[in-house]
Amino acid sequence: MRNKGKQAGMRLAVLGLFCGALAGGAANATEGGGLPVYADGLENFMSGALPPPGVHWLSYAGALHYDKVRDASGDQIPIPGFKVNVGVIAPRLIWVTEQKVMGGQLAFHVIAPLLTVKAEAMGESQRKSGLGDIVFGPALGYHPSERLHYVLGLDVYAPTGRYRKEDSANLGRNYWAFQPVAAVTYMQPTGLNIDTKFMFDVNMENNDTDTRSGNALHVDYAVGWGWGNGLVTGVGGYWYRQLGDDHGPNAGPGKARAFAIGPSLRYANDKGFMITAKWQTEMGVRSRPEGSAFMLKASLPF
Repeated sequence: MRNKGKQAGMRLAVLGLFCGALAGGAANATEGGGLPVYADGLENFMSGALPPPGVHWLSYAGALHYDKVRDASGDQIPIPGFKVNVGVIAPRLIWVTEQKVMGGQLAFHVIAPLLTVKAEAMGESQRKSGLGDIVFGPALGYHPSERLHYVLGLDVYAPTGRYRKEDSANLGRNYWAFQPVAAVTYMQPTGLNIDTKFMFDVNMENNDTDTRSGNALHVDYAVGWGWGNGLVTGVGGYWYRQLGDDHGPNAGPGKARAFAIGPSLRYANDKGFMITAKWQTEMGVRSRPEGSAFMLKASLPF
């Protein structure tokens, strides 16, 4: 009876704290076995190519679905009726200045994610909609050639999303996070196209739970072939590894890891319009939820 009680308690903890982790940008082991502040796989082709000086508008959209939770060995934790769906629309404003710093274009950006989170398990459900955790920060863009581009930056995640530690669906993580970023784009109209975005998460403490999630390294990637008409097709996804342990009462069960892959495409025209799309499914998941996602990114000239 004692073991059954422990298992039930773990299931409830994983559910509640995981759903609380679906903030930030759309969705390590972080606190309670949840997801990181960044929605892994959100970026696609052109992630490392900073646009020319001026003000630019991008928009992200996504639908994320999770129906399993994996333990530190990769075994499924049986949580009856477990299901979490997240919808996100995240407008992003980028200001690329005329100023050069260390040889790179100085830029600033801000993302304000709008989320809908619905969590279900054990006959219970909860749904919330609203503003998630706002992301902002500076960046430097470099253009060594017409084909090669890269960006160095620092993203700051502010705890602006609504959060209650008792709830199973939250819109924020309830802590600050800092994320150094390096993104590289190799592109050509006809031929090989490669994009990678490297990120390192430095998480602060959640004061409501006295828990600090472990730091993590993760990479979004896309590899494709350009067909000469603005279209690039290929595959994309992400790789994720938690490097540091959680600390505190709600520390997750082990260090999280995951890998995702799926079809990816990009279309762009000579008027500044661009759209990318990606579907990805996760595998090799440890100490966190497992699922799939569909992601869109659009750049609209104005």
